Amino acid sequence: MNPGATQLIIILGYLMLLLGLGFYSNRLFRGTRSDYQVASHSIGPFLLVMSLFGTTMTAFALVGSTGQAYRTGIGVYGMLASSSGIIHSLCFFLIGVKVWTYAQKNGYTTQIEFFRDRLDSDLIGLLLFPILVGLVIPYLLIGVISSGGVIQAMTAGLAPDWDWFQSFQADGSINPATHGGVPPWLGSLLICVVVLTYVFYGGMRGTAWANAFQTAVFMVLGVVTFYAIANQLGGKPSFLENVQYLSSVVPESHSTRQNLPRGQFLMYLLIPLSVGMFPHVFQHWMTAKSAQTFKAPVILQPLFIMIVWVPCILIGVWTFGLFSSPELQPSGPPLPTLPNGGVDVNKILPFLVKTQTGAILGGFLAAGILAAIMSSLDSQFLCLGTIFTNDIVTHYVGKNRLSDRQQVVLTRSFIV
Repeated sequence: MNPGATQLIIILGYLMLLLGLGFYSNRLFRGTRSDYQVASHSIGPFLLVMSLFGTTMTAFALVGSTGQAYRTGIGVYGMLASSSGIIHSLCFFLIGVKVWTYAQKNGYTTQIEFFRDRLDSDLIGLLLFPILVGLVIPYLLIGVISSGGVIQAMTAGLAPDWDWFQSFQADGSINPATHGGVPPWLGSLLICVVVLTYVFYGGMRGTAWANAFQTAVFMVLGVVTFYAIANQLGGKPSFLENVQYLSSVVPESHSTRQNLPRGQFLMYLLIPLSVGMFPHVFQHWMTAKSAQTFKAPVILQPLFIMIVWVPCILIGVWTFGLFSSPELQPSGPPLPTLPNGGVDVNKILPFLVKTQTGAILGGFLAAGILAAIMSSLDSQFLCLGTIFTNDIVTHYVGKNRLSDRQQVVLTRSFIV
């Protein structure tokens, strides 16, 4: 088989497994609006912690964090991961439990319903709808763009003679890191169709199950990825020796917070507060079975963030230390580049997975990267459909004039 074929087969197999999970969850669908949108408020501790963590870990958590660490150094972990771990848990405890209480009491399923009722203002709903949709769409597109880039990098060499699959650098020469791989637009389309399908059929229950499964996949495979890449890049007899060697070649600019101004570093402490306003996270809060269910997310969120972010950040700074020095650079193809000649940092992680691991392991690790991306996409798709149905159509047409089945059809239609 051509290079990249094994990885593509494993990726397609993983996507088929997700589709099967979505179709199976549809068998448990009760046919009601509440079940489709918030799983009838029946999600327990395990599914809640896995789905909340999965939906907050977007493409930036794996693909982007490695690229940003390559750019600016180890300080990215403190700037984004440490602060997120602490503040996310605070938001879950101080805001999430209160939101769930009001949702249970008043039957809320969306963020806009909550604010419209609490502030007794119809205008706030009309104001929030375009704002929330406008904020979620670019957030969602990060995952769409990243998934296409990951699939292209992982399947490089698959079909170098096909025009659509060819990739060139600014000077017209072949880009060896991506040439012959599935084009980004086709990979992104494939991911969108798969996510759309299992969200369409499974609703919130299917989304929660898929998130739990995908979160477990990318956490386990993330650690495996870290171990495999460290051993291959270091070339030493033991894992500990490899970690010590790779850390020693990182320049001071990337082993400290030197590239991050103090004001910028402190300002980023405010960014994790946004988790309390993400409409898809807000909607997940409303799915909990009880207030006690929130204990698991509050306790485990910081630990899970550490498990995912530490390997990705270290891989980024190690890559900078090795590839910025000609005498240390590993043999093989150079890092993927942009048309202007600069390093395409968003493709560093899939590039290393493909070049530093075997085909079969690389295929599974690529599936792990896609799992992190898709675990956010599904919740974002579903929340957009839910707020359109509940806060625009049924609010102004009247809930009593539309059956549960019609409201589910409306939600599915807007998702499409």
